[in-house]
Amino acid sequence: MMTTVQALVWSGILTLVMILVAAALCARAWTPEGIAVAFGDRENVPPATGMAGRADRAARNMVVGMLLLTAAVLAAQLAGKGAQAASGATVFFWARLVYWPTYLAGIAYLRTGVWTVSVIGLAMIVAQVW
Repeated sequence: MMTTVQALVWSGILTLVMILVAAALCARAWTPEGIAVAFGDRENVPPATGMAGRADRAARNMVVGMLLLTAAVLAAQLAGKGAQAASGATVFFWARLVYWPTYLAGIAYLRTGVWTVSVIGLAMIVAQVW
């Protein structure tokens, strides 16, 4: 099991990777036109559809999740409950790691179930603060 801080750092790394992959897929960075878009001002990014759209939505959802995780971990640390909250932070990280490819694959109900597990992880952290 990770500490709350380790889970926060690994979740941050996962968020960055998700954002980079989404940006590459949305810009189609493997094509000459996509490279120009990726290195440009992003005014001509094609509409995100299919896997690119799912990657973009998953990355944006993860940014929101990171805000909630950061607040919960900070509260737990300030309350001196960081060690007790570690299991919740670990659940959050692993659930989000599974959530990403599930979302990319477009598996709707499983994606929602895995997302719910990540929210349960957040609730486990918050429960330790009370």
